[in-house]
Amino acid sequence: MDFLRRFFGASAQNSVARAGLTDEALALGAPAVDSVPAELDVDAAINAHERWKTRLMDYLEGCSQVGLDPDVIRRDDHSTLARWLHGVGAEVLGHHPAYPMLLARHRYFHEQAAEMVQWAQKGEWDRVVTILNGSYRFASSQIVLLLKSIRHSMKQKDSQAPSVG
Repeated sequence: MDFLRRFFGASAQNSVARAGLTDEALALGAPAVDSVPAELDVDAAINAHERWKTRLMDYLEGCSQVGLDPDVIRRDDHSTLARWLHGVGAEVLGHHPAYPMLLARHRYFHEQAAEMVQWAQKGEWDRVVTILNGSYRFASSQIVLLLKSIRHSMKQKDSQAPSVG
């Protein structure tokens, strides 16, 4: 399934991103190396999302010895990005008009990822590729675009705020 990698632009960095991850951490979706960004660090949130996608691709391509549970993947509160979105991210971004859409796209992304794993476990690779090239890719792109849009609008808001003193 190496052909799937090209859809994610995976490179040699993937092996670095996987370094230090235990089988248990991968299976549970709880990264051993990742940490939840403590503030509005959109780049860290995007990187966490990309690392999660890399781990999923490793599984789909048979590069990971860890079995994945679609019911765990479907949960939108398990990944590093999810913990940030439902924690500090909610505090920082929750007031932003795009935040509910970001949560919805993130939830949809995990649903599509779970579907891919379910079909992969049944050997239905045509269905996996269809989801990968369609709804999964769309949801992932929307997550990144929404995060960047929110960051941009918050920077504009900060730059327009009157200075004190």
